[in-house]
Amino acid sequence: MNSRQQQPERTVPVVVLSGFLGSGKTTLLNHLLTHREGTRVGVVVNDFGSIEIDAMSVAGQVGDSMVSLGGGCLCCAVDGSELDAYLERLAAPVHRIDVIVIEASGLAEPQEMVRMLVANENPAIRYGGLVQVVDAAEFDATRARHPETDRHLAVADLVVLNKTDRVDAAERSRIEGELARLRAPGTPLIGADHGRIDPELLFDRRPWTETRGQLSFEDLLAEDRAEHAHDAHDTHDGHDTHAHALYESVEFTSGQALSPRRFIDFLDRRPAGLYRIKGFVWFGVPGHEERYEVHAVGRFLCFAPGPWGRGEPRRTQLVLIGSGTDGPGLLRELEACREPAPRELPPESMWGVLRYVPKPPPGAEAEPVEPGEGSYGREDPEGL
Repeated sequence: MNSRQQQPERTVPVVVLSGFLGSGKTTLLNHLLTHREGTRVGVVVNDFGSIEIDAMSVAGQVGDSMVSLGGGCLCCAVDGSELDAYLERLAAPVHRIDVIVIEASGLAEPQEMVRMLVANENPAIRYGGLVQVVDAAEFDATRARHPETDRHLAVADLVVLNKTDRVDAAERSRIEGELARLRAPGTPLIGADHGRIDPELLFDRRPWTETRGQLSFEDLLAEDRAEHAHDAHDTHDGHDTHAHALYESVEFTSGQALSPRRFIDFLDRRPAGLYRIKGFVWFGVPGHEERYEVHAVGRFLCFAPGPWGRGEPRRTQLVLIGSGTDGPGLLRELEACREPAPRELPPESMWGVLRYVPKPPPGAEAEPVEPGEGSYGREDPEGL
């Protein structure tokens, strides 16, 4: 049985939103929900008492409830012991959820939540990255009250420095210097005010699992252009509600297979300003001729093999979103990943890719992994 047969028809990514009380997690979550376009979002709230989502307040729900937020959103309020059960409920096909966002309690241990998700045996979900929200205005005070802040930053895949409008340029620069020291090498840092970050940095804002079928490269480009045109007129209280002006996107397509080793090397060396990578990759290595969906948020990375559509051409289609990156340089590096003779590559050339497949195919457990490198779709900080 090959790896394609081991994969469910669709998996739902689970993104963890973490940060101490007052950092702005709920504001950021509300922003994501408001600007999710057609994406169906499942929200899990760990610590219901602190949530401020308006729709939940209106519904008057308390305790272990699943609440409709309207327009395709569902929200659960749970404690840690119930997390697996609610993830299973949200990932059920009947809800047609595209992404699940967990807002962790302000006092939660994100490392434990990540460990729980990575070890989860539900084939319908996969871990989608840890986003740590930091309050710029209370940075020093928060670290003094919560020394574990440093540990949380070390395991984050993406760090959002929120409330940047409440500090001057010198203070922001100082905090960014501290965060550069505390977070893991290569972990991107995004500045934000009022929790406004581009949802595309975490998930696709239009579903591609139902009537649209597989997401085409043309869909990605049309989506991006439409959103840029829409955002030029979208403001709220004098502030831009999208952050497209801060980010650039680069599109790459190739009808020639990519070398798995050169592509993994490119991903391992990706610059900190490259926040998001999404799309599909064709490697064409014997025994691994599936269509590999690639998903990266910050330094988190995973591949999900799946079948090609009937008559779908074998090709690689990628969109890269970042800030301060060298677009032409990234394209040159991707061009250098092309592989003219994929069928001549040995199966072991795929080991680097399989390291990032959430559920390894039969026999992959016996394949060697370089020392210090994790599996199940993420690096392995502090023994995760």
